[in-house]
Amino acid sequence: MFTSNTEKEKQEMLDAVGVKSIKDLFKDIEPSLLAGKFDLPAAMTEAELSAHIKQLAAENKPLVNFAGAGIYEHFIPAAVNAISSRGEFLTAYTPYQAEASQGTLQAIYEYQSCICALFEMGVSNASHYDGATALAEACGAAVRIKGKNKILLSAALNPEYKKVLNTYFKASNVAVFEDCPLNNATVDLNCLKEKLSSGEYAAFVLANPNFYGCLEDAKSISKITHEAGALLIAQVYPVSLGILETPGSYDADFAVAEGQCLGNTMSFGGPGLGIFTCKKEYVRYTPGRICGISKDADGKRAFVLTLQAREQHIRRERAASNICSNQALCALNAAVYLTLMGPYGMREVAEANIENAHILKDKICSLKGYKLKFDKPFFNEFVVECPKPAAQIIKAAAKKGILAGYDLGRNDKTLKNCLLVCATEMRTKADLETFISVLRGI
Repeated sequence: MFTSNTEKEKQEMLDAVGVKSIKDLFKDIEPSLLAGKFDLPAAMTEAELSAHIKQLAAENKPLVNFAGAGIYEHFIPAAVNAISSRGEFLTAYTPYQAEASQGTLQAIYEYQSCICALFEMGVSNASHYDGATALAEACGAAVRIKGKNKILLSAALNPEYKKVLNTYFKASNVAVFEDCPLNNATVDLNCLKEKLSSGEYAAFVLANPNFYGCLEDAKSISKITHEAGALLIAQVYPVSLGILETPGSYDADFAVAEGQCLGNTMSFGGPGLGIFTCKKEYVRYTPGRICGISKDADGKRAFVLTLQAREQHIRRERAASNICSNQALCALNAAVYLTLMGPYGMREVAEANIENAHILKDKICSLKGYKLKFDKPFFNEFVVECPKPAAQIIKAAAKKGILAGYDLGRNDKTLKNCLLVCATEMRTKADLETFISVLRGI
């Protein structure tokens, strides 16, 4: 939707570039390539197009959401969007000229401070593309620190994250990945110890909660990993840190996450917010940028870009990454959300998630043919073994207005009857009862 140029304006532009017609602009292109006809609908006025879009949008069917698997539906206070939608923030892409962007720099600094407090880690960068790429950058940093190219992954890491890791490093072979087997859906500690004892691995990647929703014995895993001389990279769920142990508490060297759940909408899976944190000793291996506080010529507080470890600013071979863009607007949402919630609010949200999920688990498991697949502690996500393929249940439930969960058979054919179910604080008691009723009917 745009306001087109008038014929007079078009001619003025053609005269300025020295051609007679728009066709002359494309005279260097083979004529046969320009002869194709496009099947485009007739032009509409702005009013007509607006009405048409609304008509298309009305065809969307809202579903009560019980799916997670990496992107989660959480309540977003109205103040979050009210603040981040202010013109000063909405139009500021990224602070390339730091001295002209004090407001943006302060917002990013506050984001870093909030993340460091939530994760109990020493350093946070000024945000990243999404959780998967933040993990890839942490793996790259571990390889450089340890001088080894092998990374051991929990087999319960999000399969989409594994695909991103392979995409990042497949061509360069800078890092190669291997799965550590599971024991009843969590890391097999004996196998972990045995593999790391070889001394071949730069790091172990722990997902906690893992892709199946189960909570890992993070402190034991940290001890095993560090005793073997490897680094620990924790991939976590930020909302869960309102009540679960933090990466800093179990001595993670790097901790990354998808920050969509902190004041950002699901938006069909994107954009996300890559959270990247590490111990202070590894700050020079941090990709992207870090904002800090200094003083100006008058001795007043001034926000600055303290670190810009990318190839445009330093020698290419010394760059931590070629990453430069940050998700500044999404990071701002996260900072506002965390500031509004505070530590007590985050704990309340986490407790509401745990309560809803465990109530739902009990209700589902009371149905004939349904049972809990893995009897392990979990946060707000769990796996249910169903009497028929999960794909069929999801399809049937959708007709009743319910998004029943995530089909684990998509990644593992042995789990085709298994449904990954999530219940956040957004789900009411009525929602839970409706879901149970739908499953019972199926």
